[in-house]
Amino acid sequence: MPHPESESGPLLPGIYELLLNQRTLRRLPEGPTGQRLTRLLDPAEAHTALAQCLERLLVQVLSRHSGGTRLEWQQRLLERIETVLREELPADEHPDLQLVRPWEWLLAVTQDPGTAEIRPDTPLSRSALLTGTRLDPALGLQLVKELATADRVDILCSFIRWGGVRILLPELRRLCERAAPGTTALRIITTSYMGNTDPDAVEALLELPATEVRVSYDTRQTRLHAKAYLVYRQTGFGSAYVGSANLSRAALSEGLEWTTKISQYELPHLWQKLAATFDSYWLDADFEPVNGETVSRLVSAIRTERLPAAERPPTWFDLRPFPFQQEILDQLRGERELQGRNQHLVVAATGTGKTMIAAFDYRQWAEGRPGPKPSLLFVAHRQEILEQALQGFRAVLRDQNFGDLLVGPHQPGQTEHLFCSIQSYMSREMWRVPEDRWQYVVVDEFHHAAAASYRRLLEHHRPEVLLGLTATPERTDGLDVTGLFGGRFSAEIRLPDAINRQLLCPFQYFGVTDSVDLSRLRWERGGYRTEDLDQVYTGNDLRALQVLEKLHEIVRAVRQMRAVGFCVSVEHARFMARLFNERGVPALAITGDSDDELRRTARRKLVDREVNVLFTVDLLSEGVDIPEIDTALMLRPTESLTVFLQQIGRGLRRHPGKEQLTIIDFIGQQRREFRFADRFRALGTQGSVALEAEIEQGFPHVPLGCLIQLERVAQQRVLENVRGSLRQTRGQIVQQLRQFRTQEGRGPSLDEALGYCRVTLDDLLKRGLWSRLLCEAGCRAEPVAPDEEELAKGIRRLALQDDSRQLEFWLRVLQSADDPMPERLAAPKSLDETRLAMLQVGLWGEKGLEMQLSEAWTRLCDNPGAISDLREVLQWSRRQSHGISPTLGRSGWEALAVHSHYSRNEILVALGVWPVGTSRRRMVNEGVLQVKERRLDVLFVTLRKSEAEYSPTTMYADYALNERLFHWQSQSTTAVDSPTGRRYLEHREQGYTPLLFVRESRKLPTGETAPYAFLGPCEYSSHEGSRPISIVWRTEFPIPARLLRDFASQRVG
Repeated sequence: MPHPESESGPLLPGIYELLLNQRTLRRLPEGPTGQRLTRLLDPAEAHTALAQCLERLLVQVLSRHSGGTRLEWQQRLLERIETVLREELPADEHPDLQLVRPWEWLLAVTQDPGTAEIRPDTPLSRSALLTGTRLDPALGLQLVKELATADRVDILCSFIRWGGVRILLPELRRLCERAAPGTTALRIITTSYMGNTDPDAVEALLELPATEVRVSYDTRQTRLHAKAYLVYRQTGFGSAYVGSANLSRAALSEGLEWTTKISQYELPHLWQKLAATFDSYWLDADFEPVNGETVSRLVSAIRTERLPAAERPPTWFDLRPFPFQQEILDQLRGERELQGRNQHLVVAATGTGKTMIAAFDYRQWAEGRPGPKPSLLFVAHRQEILEQALQGFRAVLRDQNFGDLLVGPHQPGQTEHLFCSIQSYMSREMWRVPEDRWQYVVVDEFHHAAAASYRRLLEHHRPEVLLGLTATPERTDGLDVTGLFGGRFSAEIRLPDAINRQLLCPFQYFGVTDSVDLSRLRWERGGYRTEDLDQVYTGNDLRALQVLEKLHEIVRAVRQMRAVGFCVSVEHARFMARLFNERGVPALAITGDSDDELRRTARRKLVDREVNVLFTVDLLSEGVDIPEIDTALMLRPTESLTVFLQQIGRGLRRHPGKEQLTIIDFIGQQRREFRFADRFRALGTQGSVALEAEIEQGFPHVPLGCLIQLERVAQQRVLENVRGSLRQTRGQIVQQLRQFRTQEGRGPSLDEALGYCRVTLDDLLKRGLWSRLLCEAGCRAEPVAPDEEELAKGIRRLALQDDSRQLEFWLRVLQSADDPMPERLAAPKSLDETRLAMLQVGLWGEKGLEMQLSEAWTRLCDNPGAISDLREVLQWSRRQSHGISPTLGRSGWEALAVHSHYSRNEILVALGVWPVGTSRRRMVNEGVLQVKERRLDVLFVTLRKSEAEYSPTTMYADYALNERLFHWQSQSTTAVDSPTGRRYLEHREQGYTPLLFVRESRKLPTGETAPYAFLGPCEYSSHEGSRPISIVWRTEFPIPARLLRDFASQRVG
């Protein structure tokens, strides 16, 4: 098919990605069919887009001339192009298009021409597709030829067989024998999944010199299905073969495998992604090294995998937390050490490892204390929970003698570390022991805490740490389980994290256009009235038949499903069950009124498919906690995000034979107070992306194996609702604040306002001073703030601050805002002076640096209304700050806390680059800032160079490889032998310290400039290439999980 740019007629309808030129504009058809959709070219992608455009143009032009003078004409054209380029480039970068005549390829520079003549059948400079046809070269033979001239090789496959290894073994041996001492020539990643790997094949590979093998033993949650062979050459002509071929004889020689060969020379951005992804896998703790001493473990694991499932010995718990679990552990530690809080509530769906979080948190808390392990009480209401918890704690603590059970027939041999049922606790009258008997108390399924037995336990004991775990924090009886925790959760496991780690099953969400219009119903205290919803849904045959019709359309095999339908009332549940039964789909209604026998019977009937749907209202009843559930019908609007997640969580439990949870959500016309935004943010993986764009683009960022699909009208309703909630006007927010005052008889606190109005802090602050909004709502007097407009912007900027030490200092200083500047702040170069200067540049912007500290302080004191707002905002930020910063203990950047966030201006002030009290400032661009007087190289890194969410040509230059290694690419003009390049690579010898500041993108979803996370000082680890240089830095301090989530772009989960 000809390329559209080579055609001359009108452009055909469809999608394109062409740079517009005058010829293309003339080819646009006229009338309705000629409407065009365009977007501006992103500057970060312009060089590759223009080069692609020029390449096609040059191919067309160079191929037109024919005849005996063709080569001379082409040479003259190249010389003219070279002349233009020479005018634009420095002398050391001038191109050389003076090709040697006759034109010929350079094929090798070698001492062994015989070996160099062994080449793959496809060109090194071009990519190719091998499909196993008679015309395509065999994959195995291509790999053999590639290995002959390789410098090193990476192999990624699900399993390894001896028949495949022996095809490559002779060349692999020669490759490894060529390796320099102390280097690795061959790296292999594989798994023990299903026992398909041949132990003899792995042992044969391990016998090779300069070879390393890593294996994933996590066969329950294996995620490695990729197959790739990466052949590296120092010449820059590497090849990667990516497809469906494992290292087996069938895949390499006879299977109908489709394999894409990617040329490093032709497609460097794809090559870079392949290499980066392999490195991230290689450094992932899931893949463990195998050597001569540990190969017996691999052999044992493979034999175990080959046994029938019923005969396999029980597997051991993981001894390290997943990254998302580590985030929660960091938050709990931060609450204790930064905020002095020792009562924590963790919300996590059943099956996501919340019990293991308790074990890991107990371990990290105990490790910081001298003496024996602190006393522990773990309370739950079911024996199986306690047995699993005991095994989990023993595995994490590596102590098979830790703890005893007190439940049913189990009698403890000691009570220092006790796993006890609430029933045994009550029957033994254990509330009579001293209140400080146990130092660390865990209460699982904490939503039971409102029961009398749990209340007695909680009211009596005074542990040093209380940890509550629950999957269902919101109860249908309205009782609040957060009372002991300041009315808030300490942490919550995000659904996408658990799904990506295969702790929960994937979901497919279908947003169906509902026939019901709820926009005229009353809205009271954060929701619709149940009786109003009941009138709309119950008895509505047309709507119920629509539910049944959509169920048949989406699920199809309705009699094979196991579904739960969430209804608005008991009457609604009974009505739906009756109609389904009448239409041939067996169903039951299970409510809070149902007796225990009916609940047990209903569960068995659903599991056996005697009924296919359970309709329920009180989702918290344990009778509907059935792992086999594979379909969820959302038959009512759910205002609470927590309740919505609890509802679908009932079906996200993994179970043999269940591939995914099907969610069918009926989306009716809603009042503007109803919010869809939180729900779709919670289901997606990219919180930094504008939600509107996610919806419009069909939700491209969802957990692995998941899908979100909205019908056309449903999408329009969701978009309209989201836009309305994200773009609340100032008047709408003021009106809601006024409503709060009417209901409560007082004005709201900042926390209350955010919850009541369902907005973020930035949503409030971008509309001006917080005190001004309260004043307009009649909740507060007129604020005194002559510089109101300017300071409102500054307070909004400072709301991004998360450095706890900085926040504490600012709050302490602001307590004395009515006094002249304290004398201790006037000492030049003092830490306090620097921190106050950072406050100054945050509040007033760059122009504020022209003021002396005392002048800026006096001006701020003239704005008591703004100071009041600033205090409230900083106090709020202080409560949200859970990050614990390592102590640097050195001068030069002591005003910065590792792993906290700062604006560029704050960084420049903290490092002394921008002094206060002067209008003369050093110009600073993105990239690298050399601070000679302090011997620093300050690296400003933005991971996403392009504004496009997915830009394959710009997104793999900078990224974290793991918690200690960061891959960074220098400017394109920096060579390894240049003074700048040598300073980077030899920074220790030259006395320089690189400081690493990283952010994901230039802008936050709010439109504000994104701050940088300070990853601290780092040192050179390795490098490759020149112009640009790709350097791997080793950070002095491990990158915490909360930052690694965003910065390790090649990781999953």
